[in-house]
Amino acid sequence: MTDPDAKLSPGAAKALDALATEGLRPELADLDLRPVAEIVRVLVDAQDAAQCAATAAVPQLARVAEAVATRLAAGGRLVYVGAGTSGRLAVLDAAECIPTFNTPPNLVIALLAGGKAAFVNAIEGAEDDAAAGAADLDGIGLQPVDAVVGITASGRTPYVVGAISHARARGAYTAAIVNNPSSPLAAAAEDSVELATGPEVIAGSTRLAAGTAQKIALNTLSTAVMVRLGKTWGPYMIDVRTSNAKLRRRALRIVCAITGVDENAAAATLEDAHGQVKTAVLALLAHCDTIEARRRLDANGGRVRDALADHPQNIGGPAS
Repeated sequence: MTDPDAKLSPGAAKALDALATEGLRPELADLDLRPVAEIVRVLVDAQDAAQCAATAAVPQLARVAEAVATRLAAGGRLVYVGAGTSGRLAVLDAAECIPTFNTPPNLVIALLAGGKAAFVNAIEGAEDDAAAGAADLDGIGLQPVDAVVGITASGRTPYVVGAISHARARGAYTAAIVNNPSSPLAAAAEDSVELATGPEVIAGSTRLAAGTAQKIALNTLSTAVMVRLGKTWGPYMIDVRTSNAKLRRRALRIVCAITGVDENAAAATLEDAHGQVKTAVLALLAHCDTIEARRRLDANGGRVRDALADHPQNIGGPAS
């Protein structure tokens, strides 16, 4: 266990000080003296760096998304590893996959340095413990088919670097999401996404532009992976979990829009499908009952288009 009171070596301290995300914007020396409206404008304008960084990283993000989707399709999991703000963003993204894409709770997992308590309270020294990152992966039964993505603004957080190094040694796919170039984390991972957001409005506060860029990257990564796994039909969410009135209404609209049937037919089929949108959609498009639709989905990895392609003779206009 790393001693939380241990100090950085002179060389490590200089390397940390030199990071772009630790830099200073001298033109903001009087920021605290400016009117609130001006402070807000500066902060909002600075978020442009996050969008620009994410746009520049599209090719890298696409490569990671393709690799992660391949692992998940083969039975693996997506495991995020992070600390501080980066780790909390990863926890949020993992948690949102469950209601958004109806994923099982163990498909997308986030490991946060310091554990669950660190989501709301800083845990002293947790992010400096490289061995803990590896141990936490072992604690969830890391398998070679899994995909492990490390997220850290600095690109040098020991907990995350330790986890990624361990995961790669175990044969899992590894990727890094960082906000500084040529980082130890990027070197440890198989692929990396470098989000060059530069110095923050508040020097070193990487919860600002760096955090926003990470949120964009994580949203993009998980959503692209779910699209590849057949969780959508065009722009429609067809694996939505109908857990409240709003989502049940949304599900009804989706079934009507995709299949062309009226609300009564859509509602009846959704009821037969126990609220499963993709089952109802397939049943209506393929003119089969929901039991057969579920069987076809199971045989085609949950992908509606693949299930339809398997039985093209049954496809016609909207079901009556």
